[in-house]
Amino acid sequence: MWKETFDTKSFYDFDYTLLRWAFDPLTKMDRDERWVDVPVRIGKDTHVVRVQGVGTTAHPKFEVSSESDESKSLLISHIQELFQWDRDLEQIHEHFMDTDLKALFENHPGTPIVKDFHLYDCLMKVIIHQQLNMKFAYTLSTRFVENFGMQKDGVWFYPTPEQVAELSYDQLRELQFSQRKAEYVIDTSQKIVDNELDLEDLVNESNEEVMRRLVKVRGIGPWTAENWLMFGLGRENMFPKADIGIQNALKHYYGLDKKPSYEQMDQWIEGWEPYLSYASLTLWRSIEG
Repeated sequence: MWKETFDTKSFYDFDYTLLRWAFDPLTKMDRDERWVDVPVRIGKDTHVVRVQGVGTTAHPKFEVSSESDESKSLLISHIQELFQWDRDLEQIHEHFMDTDLKALFENHPGTPIVKDFHLYDCLMKVIIHQQLNMKFAYTLSTRFVENFGMQKDGVWFYPTPEQVAELSYDQLRELQFSQRKAEYVIDTSQKIVDNELDLEDLVNESNEEVMRRLVKVRGIGPWTAENWLMFGLGRENMFPKADIGIQNALKHYYGLDKKPSYEQMDQWIEGWEPYLSYASLTLWRSIEG
């Protein structure tokens, strides 16, 4: 067992990351004690890493612990990349002080991009969740993982692409997946197994190139690709205009009678670049309670 302590580059609202992860019933965490257990795959090995907040939003500090001494450096690297503690959120905050979102950012300082634990897990989740209300979306992804994934020390791991590629469509239909969604999940996993789709290869590509390659995959549209870019890769300049939550947040923030048009959103976001993902997250946050 090892334990290390880490600081961040700037303020950082860890309690918000816990709130976001609390939406997912699969996450093993405690918001009161301020910890989350992160499932980590390194090759064929599985590890559980506990990340606990021991500081404040203004002065963040984290304790990171796990069992494997042999994999310690790789686990720490994964956690640091996942949480992006080296990102200067104060710089981004100052950018928005000169925009019409100033009041929103003053109310919600230090909002980080809350990434999913792994690229493949994130892609499966956004495919499963597309065009569903949040409650049923998480019901489906929970059934998917509990039926075909694995558990270690009470922490759920998504099934691997190889495992999912071997499933039949009927196995997902039995969990209330639509026929098309079952096909999207299994067929996309098969493309990954066959190296037709290499998620790691997309890490260093531009947003435009990732979008171009992902939307060629049957079942992945712009909304799914944009969400994977944000929550999988942690890209900072994503604004999914088709997202109902963002539309509702903008309607509320600007006091509109109806949801904004794409043309209105295009005008607003010009001043928010190159940090549109933080605008998206803070808008979502403003209506999450």
